Amino acid sequence: MKRKLVLEKVYNPKLVEKKIYQFWEKSKLFNPDHLPKRHKRPYSIVIPPPNVTGELHIGHALNATCQDILIRWKRMKGFKTLWLPGTDHAGIATQYVVEKQLKKENLTRFDLGKEKFIERVWQWVKKCRKIILEQFKKLGCSLDWSRTRFTLDKEYSQAVKKAFFYYYKKGLIYKGKRPINWCPRCQTSLSDLEIEYKKEEGKLWYIKYPFAKNENSFLIVATTRPETIFGDTALAVNPKDKRYKELVKKKIFLSLPLIEREIPLIEDSAVDPDFGTGVLKITPAHDLRDYEISLKHHLPLIEVIDKEGKMIQVPADYQGLTVWEAREKIVKDLEKLGLLVKVEDYQVSIPKCYRCQTSTEILPSEQWFLKMKDLAQMAKKAVSSGMVKFIPKRWEKIYFDWLSSGKDWCISRQIWWGHKIPLRGREEVLDTWFSSALWPFAALGWPKKSKDLRRFYPTDVLSTDRGIINLWVARMIFSGMEFLKKVPFRKVFIHPTVLTKEGKRMSKSLGTGIDPSLLIEKYGADATRWGIVWQMMGGQDIKFVEDNIVMGQKFCNKIWNASRFVLPQVQDSKFKIPRKFKLKAFKLTLADKLILKALKKTILFVDKSLEDFQFGRAVRSLYNFFWHDFCDIYIEKSKSQLKDNATRETTKKVLIYVLLTSLKLLHPFIPFITEQIYLQLPIFGKKKSLMIENWPE
Repeated sequence: MKRKLVLEKVYNPKLVEKKIYQFWEKSKLFNPDHLPKRHKRPYSIVIPPPNVTGELHIGHALNATCQDILIRWKRMKGFKTLWLPGTDHAGIATQYVVEKQLKKENLTRFDLGKEKFIERVWQWVKKCRKIILEQFKKLGCSLDWSRTRFTLDKEYSQAVKKAFFYYYKKGLIYKGKRPINWCPRCQTSLSDLEIEYKKEEGKLWYIKYPFAKNENSFLIVATTRPETIFGDTALAVNPKDKRYKELVKKKIFLSLPLIEREIPLIEDSAVDPDFGTGVLKITPAHDLRDYEISLKHHLPLIEVIDKEGKMIQVPADYQGLTVWEAREKIVKDLEKLGLLVKVEDYQVSIPKCYRCQTSTEILPSEQWFLKMKDLAQMAKKAVSSGMVKFIPKRWEKIYFDWLSSGKDWCISRQIWWGHKIPLRGREEVLDTWFSSALWPFAALGWPKKSKDLRRFYPTDVLSTDRGIINLWVARMIFSGMEFLKKVPFRKVFIHPTVLTKEGKRMSKSLGTGIDPSLLIEKYGADATRWGIVWQMMGGQDIKFVEDNIVMGQKFCNKIWNASRFVLPQVQDSKFKIPRKFKLKAFKLTLADKLILKALKKTILFVDKSLEDFQFGRAVRSLYNFFWHDFCDIYIEKSKSQLKDNATRETTKKVLIYVLLTSLKLLHPFIPFITEQIYLQLPIFGKKKSLMIENWPE
């Protein structure tokens, strides 16, 4: 009697993937509480929560695939795995998206009012979260959906309040007025890390500053921002610059052009003697470097630009002009007075809001700050001592460089969407990264001493993008150490950044972004995962080529066809696959020995590659083994061995054993097709899911 082990003639991912994912969800094996008894040692990853601003992009797909590979691999190795899903409320970003929608209706948030606007944001968030979570499912992510979190849910909000008051009572949170980054469009403060600098063609204006007591003598200052001239409180030169030594000794003062005010000439090592003439105009209210210099020399702050980007506290002719209008008028007036020496073309780095791309300003503002000195030292120690390891190690430098800057963190934002500053009468909200910094433990139930927190904290791996090492990774590390006295994760894997095939940044607005859902629809999730991981060969950038997804699709077809050849050989109802292949019990041909030897080598190589986060090396090894060693060589050789009575039964066992072991090795990378084939295999004993099969030893 033969049982029917059938695989359709052609593999169709559309028919398989949705059905298999429903099977996984029904099995509840994504939840560590439902894993078999052999799964004892905890292994956990919290997903970097995507912003609820739209659909996932190809970078999300790469990162999610890497995490799923690790989780599925460790689950098969007998770990009690938890991969915790969630989304981030993304304060400025989400508010900006909804405001753009309102603009299409000729409305602003102020037209709606705060309450109605927040209702509108929640509508968007609910819709967006559903789309994002469904995309993860389509990709095959084995996330424990029963533990899904959102950084604005009720429990998480309690964690944010707890953290704020802890810092506040400890004296680490304070309110003060100092220059900060300000977005005139979003009407909110931004941290240094939320500023993107864009190279643009600009000008360098050389301006005369006459001596206060001798108008015929002057110093020449080169500046890219003549509109801030009314806020100057000093000129500065480098102490090592011999050109100005005698003038500094005389303690001279200079007349500010266009206005009757005298300012001193000072020395400071922060001045670059090679820029322009080596003389720097100091405008503490509107430049962060100038502000740091002003603190050392006790210089006043004079505000001349307001939050709308218009001129204030300036002569009447300039009052109320935008900074661009003021610049044009000031340059013309300087030229009329003979104070403009020359103008040069100059490439300028313009600071832009990381969300709306509006040019930002530096403005003095009352904000809430978190003292960073001690927290930064703690975060540095975590990595320097080896408690947290960066992979690749080279990314430690960026981490250490930022922590060494010593700047306090501006944690308040002047927007409506987010966690309110938890003090009475406060309308500001907290910087999104303040709440995100708590993610590895707040998502596990902190501040409650939950069972999940005890079992799964610290987490094992954080997989993330290089762009948020300082925004997020560093802040999570010092937060974990401050609140739980433990690092939040043991390893930080900085995955490659996906670029266009021309090497440019992907952008939906520029039409260069790639929607992973479209790739999944076209080729299937397994092919998409395989094609993305294929290119991860140690470089920090991936130039995306769709050909690799096509190759992944062809490889899936190869696995399917090989399985269709093997399955009919073992349809006898008495045939069982042994859990272990005891080689000494069988008389093996040379071909048998060679394929088993190649399989052993592949197991060791894949294991080592995954330990080292070398995902690309692992899939290439598997590809070469399955396509060439197994299909091209052994399956072809097996056709003659199956006709020989002396070798037939052993050949069947080798075929099915190698196929099953290959499916196990391939499963973390291409889970759908491997599960579908596995469910057809004549496995000895109870068969539940490939997800919890023993990893090959």
